[in-house]
Amino acid sequence: MHDEPLGLTIHSLPVPQDAAAHDAQRTVRGRWRMLAVMLVCAAPVIASYLTYYVIRPSAQRSYGELIDPQRPLPDAPGMKLDGSTIALPSLKGQWLLVSVAGGACDALCERHLYLQRQLRESLGKDKERLDWIWLVPDQTPVREALRPALAQATVLRVDAQQLAAWLAPAAGHRLEDHMYLVDPLGHWMMRFPATSAAGAIDTAAAAKVKRDVERVLRASASWDQAGRPVRP
Repeated sequence: MHDEPLGLTIHSLPVPQDAAAHDAQRTVRGRWRMLAVMLVCAAPVIASYLTYYVIRPSAQRSYGELIDPQRPLPDAPGMKLDGSTIALPSLKGQWLLVSVAGGACDALCERHLYLQRQLRESLGKDKERLDWIWLVPDQTPVREALRPALAQATVLRVDAQQLAAWLAPAAGHRLEDHMYLVDPLGHWMMRFPATSAAGAIDTAAAAKVKRDVERVLRASASWDQAGRPVRP
């Protein structure tokens, strides 16, 4: 057996500058892919908010007045009728139909509570995406006779000054004269025209409020789900 000469193959070594450039290109491509995924996921939210906050409905299409700039839920406590306390920002995660009135709850207050309950029930399967809220800015006791009708409502006593710093009535009106719509991110977004406490319920106005609520529910259907997310 003959001895074979040992053959050596010499390969060129990678140039450090080329390796660094390749790594940089791979990082850039990865970031673009991640950005594309984020944009796809966020597209429904962006589209629905563009619909309502940029491409705004005309006065003929929207019964409620859209609020600009948006006002987030105040970082303040609210006290339930049983005396327990929650933070107002914990109401985020649902659409909120809000009314304001003292604990004595006059005729206008009762009318708003009735409209809130009826509107929510009329939404059918979407009613679980809307909470109706009664904010009470005083310490007057709520009548026992009224409490059974509030079984599905969230009733909270709040500080009057903090409430007035968040919500605002139309010129010449009081906070108690309106109902207000708050989006799932906690932004007050719409104020409905003042309601009259006298006479029969204005069914045409109630239908317009419902139409506005149904519109925002449809616009947010791709990203807003029924039920408030659990928080740690």
